[in-house]
Amino acid sequence: MSTKNTVSIAIPEAELQIVKEAIATLKNTLSPYMIAISSVERQKVPKMGDGTMPFVEKVMEYAQEDGQFLPPYMDLDELNKDWEAVKGLMPLLRDLQQVESNLNDTVMMAGSEAYVGALSYYNSVKYGAKLNVADAKVIHDDLKQRFLRAKYGSSDESNN
Repeated sequence: MSTKNTVSIAIPEAELQIVKEAIATLKNTLSPYMIAISSVERQKVPKMGDGTMPFVEKVMEYAQEDGQFLPPYMDLDELNKDWEAVKGLMPLLRDLQQVESNLNDTVMMAGSEAYVGALSYYNSVKYGAKLNVADAKVIHDDLKQRFLRAKYGSSDESNN
């Protein structure tokens, strides 16, 4: 089975370590400022997107210049903190989303290529075991364990 090799990378361990340390720095630096919300909260909360940001920015300008319309229950300082947090964090989020998307694509493609290669090897060993080639049966018996659980209801069975 011939496949296109889309990913051919070997990242030096030293560079991976630099990235791990940078991620740890990001996590440690931002963690005091981050929150987590439930999936239910995530669905219910009004969301700010690219189209909403100009509106909020305009409101912030008006609220600071002409505060007579501020509802009595609204704290302008807290509103301004939220707005500044969004303006500061949004560029970081966009950068990290790009990295995450590319990292996800790279891992997915490299994993796919590795899995297809592993299946090719497995099928070759399986064929060798059928022909009683030395060592093939032992290797096949070990590798086929991956598919025994999957036999009932998994599409992976068709590959073994």
